Amino acid sequence: MLADKGYDADAIRADLAKRNIDAVIPGRSNRRVKIEHDRALYKQRNCIERMFGQLKINRAVATRYDQLANSFLGMVHIATVRYWLKFVHAA
Repeated sequence: MLADKGYDADAIRADLAKRNIDAVIPGRSNRRVKIEHDRALYKQRNCIERMFGQLKINRAVATRYDQLANSFLGMVHIATVRYWLKFVHAA
């Protein structure tokens, strides 16, 4: 699980370990015992954050006008295709 420092809690880490999920969470600066994480894998989190930022350019996705999950998912698909078409058209 890729997460930022906001998710650095012993309870969250214990729950992930119980579920056999690897936690890639950097430790907070005030943590007494430093916890190592995979820096190369953590850098990929930036790509995911930028993708969500691009999706939220669409007002309907950012404010979630749709009441139903299926309608919202459809809007996310439309926003994703619009974003993807920029790259396909440029190539």
